[in-house]
Amino acid sequence: MTWKGLRGLLKSSSSKQDSHQIRHYHRFRRHRVHSAAGAMDRTMEENIAAAEEVVNQWGLEVDASLFSGSGRADSERFLRAAGDLHRSMLFCSSPSVDPAARSASLLHAHSLLSAAMRRLERELHLLLSAHGQRLNPFDPLHSSSNVSNFEDATQSLTQVENASDVDTADIRAVAETMISAGYGVECVRLYKTMRKSFVDESVRRLGFERLTQSQIQKFEWEALESKIRDWLAAAPVAFRRLFSGERLLCDSVFACSDSVRESCFADVTRDAAAQFLNFPELVARSKRSPEKLFRILDLHNAVAELWPDIESMFRFESTAAIRKQAVNSLLRLIEVARSSLADFEAAIQRDASRSLITGGDVHPLTRYVMNYLVFLANYHQTLADIFADLAFEPPSPLPESFFDAPEVATPSSSSSSSASTTSLEGRGPLSSFPSAAAPGSISVLIAWLVLVLICKLDVKAELYRDVALSYLFLANNIQFIVRKVKESKLRLLLGDSWVARHEAKARHHAASSERLAWGKVAVTVPADTSAELNAREA
Repeated sequence: MTWKGLRGLLKSSSSKQDSHQIRHYHRFRRHRVHSAAGAMDRTMEENIAAAEEVVNQWGLEVDASLFSGSGRADSERFLRAAGDLHRSMLFCSSPSVDPAARSASLLHAHSLLSAAMRRLERELHLLLSAHGQRLNPFDPLHSSSNVSNFEDATQSLTQVENASDVDTADIRAVAETMISAGYGVECVRLYKTMRKSFVDESVRRLGFERLTQSQIQKFEWEALESKIRDWLAAAPVAFRRLFSGERLLCDSVFACSDSVRESCFADVTRDAAAQFLNFPELVARSKRSPEKLFRILDLHNAVAELWPDIESMFRFESTAAIRKQAVNSLLRLIEVARSSLADFEAAIQRDASRSLITGGDVHPLTRYVMNYLVFLANYHQTLADIFADLAFEPPSPLPESFFDAPEVATPSSSSSSSASTTSLEGRGPLSSFPSAAAPGSISVLIAWLVLVLICKLDVKAELYRDVALSYLFLANNIQFIVRKVKESKLRLLLGDSWVARHEAKARHHAASSERLAWGKVAVTVPADTSAELNAREA
């Protein structure tokens, strides 16, 4: 046989052997795959059967909770069984599974998983209810029946912190199981409903009542002030404990999803927080008066102090309306505070009472204005914040006569009054010019209001026909003003130099009154007696 023939024979023999080996390999591989698929099918069926036993044990007819003392040992098994059922469904959807067995197993696993999710929905409801009862510091058991006892509320929160940590872990475990099994919509819907109900009820128990603008307009001031006091007490608890607690709970329960966490917190708290922050604006829009200014300042302080918490907690785009409401309330409160001070100045200037005070005593207007300014001085830092974007200056420089001892003058000749009232001519109320920025500017604002009062007193002094009595009137009123300044924080704002100058002013008026009074006495003394007295003195 030629070499060419032998080579062809060898090639033919090798090709037949390779073909046989390839067919053998494919038969072996198909056997392995079928064996593995069979094993997986058996494992899947075993998992479904094991899960079925656990799910049936905790059907909806069982009143006890998986996370209570009697069932807690089964809680992990139940959650694991729910996960196994979900994985079994995914496996049944695989093309490698025998189509004949796929449909039946898939339906069986789906039925069991649905039952397990119904049970977990109930467990989530029970857990959220128990968590709310333990964490709710506004329960009647921990507070008075009429208005919340905030000290007891804080103590209650401290006592349940450890229990709430356990609750949170259980709620998170249920939520994660439901979400991973494809029941996230049901889980989130139930969570939002339960927590929003809890927040709304807690706000009600805090004593905060949601009011409309028309309702507030109908309140007498005493009733509205009571509502403001309730709000001032409730707001810090609501934002720093209630809403903050909701934020922490959402962050923990839905740690696996930023979007779900944000959505839940926004939907649970947005309405209540916005209503809380709307109240100060509604108050600011009610009929204003100088007497309301101090509560306006209290509301401004409260919102301003809560702003860092509001900005941090409600930083999401979905909660932008809450931040906007806080800003709107602050702006409206600032506007009303400035207008109220302008109204206060105008009220001083408008005072037209012409009744003479017996003996030149302190005028009621002086008492009212100085008591008002004493209270106002307690808010000097708030005023500086309110007027921070402006720089206060009087309409024109304060007259030197306001700071320096005046020259001798007779009120009836209008010289004493003209020194002050002329300097005020053409000047509008505080709202017509810039307002205070720094504490020093607040001092100028206070000094300006005192000047307006003194100018009005100059006018009232002219009502006395007795010039000596008019000076006594000015001396008594200015001395009262100085005493009020010295006894309050007004002294810190106006300074010792201001006090010294106005004490000198009061002494000057008193000396003028005394001199004029003795002058009248001297006129009534007979000439010979007067000469004799002068001789004796010589």
